[in-house]
Amino acid sequence: MRMGSEWGAMLVAVAVTAVATGAVMTAQAPALKTYTATATVKTAGGATISAPVTVTISRWTTDAERTTALAALKKGDAALKTALAAMPATGTIQVGGRSTPLHFARTLDTGGGTLVTVLAAQPIVYLGAGVPEQKAKTGYEFAFATFEVDAKGKGTAGDLAPAAKVKLGPGDAVVVDDYGVEAVRLTAISSK
Repeated sequence: MRMGSEWGAMLVAVAVTAVATGAVMTAQAPALKTYTATATVKTAGGATISAPVTVTISRWTTDAERTTALAALKKGDAALKTALAAMPATGTIQVGGRSTPLHFARTLDTGGGTLVTVLAAQPIVYLGAGVPEQKAKTGYEFAFATFEVDAKGKGTAGDLAPAAKVKLGPGDAVVVDDYGVEAVRLTAISSK
């Protein structure tokens, strides 16, 4: 995922490595959890576009489902897409008025809070130069978001790839490549 800040790159590196290894990610008991945020991206012309984001988790991905997803990803993005689509939905991510089902939702205890990582088996929207509804491009078949909230349920920043490629890199690290030129930032994050 292309990041504009070192913090964003580090956050995604931690999240995707944890997704790949599963060593520190834990599945939790089913419980409705809602996170809200504001997604912001700059256009090529310098304008800023913002939209409200709501991530609703109806259940967390189990360890067995994580293992299935990782095994599928080793076979390629088409296999991952099929595996995720076969799993029960874990919730939804709504960006503006568009709701997309999630099929992967995990958390990572960061010591000072919780890192939330969600993945949809379809893109939300293709952003080109910060402008929505660009043409679909082969391989960008997923949507990915990651953000951290503290013990009080407040977060400062996160990242959203509304159309992304997901693949394995060296050491089975999960690599997320955003379709958009500019990163979509999540701010004003809170949980309910």
